[in-house]
Parts: sequence; C-alpha cells; structure tokens
Amino acid sequence: MSEGAGQAREPANGAAYFGEETKALREALGLSQEKFADKLHYQQAQVSKVENGTVLASAAFAEAMDRVAGTPGVYARLRAKLSKHGYPDWFVPYITLEESASGITDYSCTFLMGLLQTPEYAKAVFRAAHPRETDDQINERVERRIRRQEVLERDAPLLLWVVIHEAVLRTCVGGRSVMIGQLEHLAAQMAPPHVTLQVLPYEAGAAPSHLPFTLLSLKDAPYAVYTETPTHGGQVEDTPSVVAAAVSKFDRLRMAALSEEKSQTLIRKIMEDHAR
Repeated sequence: MSEGAGQAREPANGAAYFGEETKALREALGLSQEKFADKLHYQQAQVSKVENGTVLASAAFAEAMDRVAGTPGVYARLRAKLSKHGYPDWFVPYITLEESASGITDYSCTFLMGLLQTPEYAKAVFRAAHPRETDDQINERVERRIRRQEVLERDAPLLLWVVIHEAVLRTCVGGRSVMIGQLEHLAAQMAPPHVTLQVLPYEAGAAPSHLPFTLLSLKDAPYAVYTETPTHGGQVEDTPSVVAAAVSKFDRLRMAALSEEKSQTLIRKIMEDHAR
C-alpha cells in the first residue's frame, strides 16, 4: 500500500509527540515512572517506551491515562488523531478500520502487505516510489508502516489470512540480504495461530485476481474492501455486493494456493534461491 503519499509534515513523529505529553502528565502528577505505571496498570517498561517515543501508545493505554488524569477522553482523542497523522486523507478510512478490525484477508501480488513487511523491505519499497525524498522522510514512512503491525501483537490480535503470489517472493526488493531477512520474517510469522499465509505458485496458472485487494472484517463478519490505483490512491468500499464479490474471489485464491505447510516449504526454497 502506498499510504505515504501526500502527507503533512508536522508534527514529524506522532509517537514522540504523545510520549512528551505522557511524560508531562506524569511529572505534573508528581509520579515516578514506576508509580505512574502502577496507576495505569501497565509495566514500567511500557511507560518508558511510550515516553521515549519508541512506540505510539495503544488506545487502551491512552484510555488509562484519561482515567488517571480525570480527563474525559482527552488523551484517547489525541492518540487517535496522532495515529492517523502523516497519512493522506484517502488512507485514513482504511487505517481506522485496520485498528478496529477483527480480521483481515489480503491478496498480495505486487509487494507484501504492510503488516508483514520488515523495516528494510518497507524502506526499499518507499525509496523506489519516492526517489527524491530525504532519508528522514523515508524513515518516517517506514516507522508509520511498522507501527501498524501492533494490531498483530496486542492481547487480542486480529486474524490475518494472506495469499501471496510467488512473484512477490521472487522479486528482489532491496537486495538479496533484505529479501532473505524478509522471507525469514514471513516464515516466523506463520507460527502464531492468528496468522495464516499461503503462497499462490506460478504453477497455479492464471490467478483469480490480477490486482491486490484487502478485505476487512468487523466482529468476525466481512465488512469492507480496500483497493488502490496508481494515480488516485486507495478507497474503502462497504457495499454488500462488492464485499460479497471480494469474499468469493478470495475463496478462489486460497483454494488455488498451496497449503500452509507447502507454502512454508516454498518460502524457504525461495529464500535459498535468493542466497545463491
């Protein structure tokens, strides 16, 4: 997804901005990190990460801050606003759905979807699309993309099912070492039960779809489809007929794809091919 286009520039880092506000609140309350963490019902290490801007606070963390501070949703709203910062207007509806989705199914046939990318792979993708940007600008894009992966790491992670065309795995994005690291990451991502990855091999022939798309579910029911175009950005469509067509198309994709076990075997073989 090319969600970095057309972004505003201030504040440069939402996580750092929220971290400063978190530290300011703690100090205003006259609390150490340890005492503040106790009141929030979080570990001190997590408070430290938020204050340092290493991660953007979760929605639950911001709600806990409002509880401790006695503010009616002030920090929750600030966190929600900052989580969308840096994205173009057309991508914000997707981000909003991604954060609240119970499940995501995705067909990747150009690049790997953002939730599965390593920082190095993401950097190569952004650099190819934005050759005139500075390293700092590219790094900001990468940070936002990697931060979105927190939806897979929360206590109740969303269910992710991705079908990846073999061509995506064989395209050498960022060089051989980047691809080897990316494929190692993919293999590791297949371990948790809430992530399912399948590879659509060349031998499957013509794919049921020649374009990538993402299907988002809310409360375990298909809800909306996200697609992109090279010139007009992306759009979220929740018309029932469009959603039903996407569900049907994805069903055909996973039926044509390899099993999880065979997909992992092929991923490791392609990793060896990149190494050679």
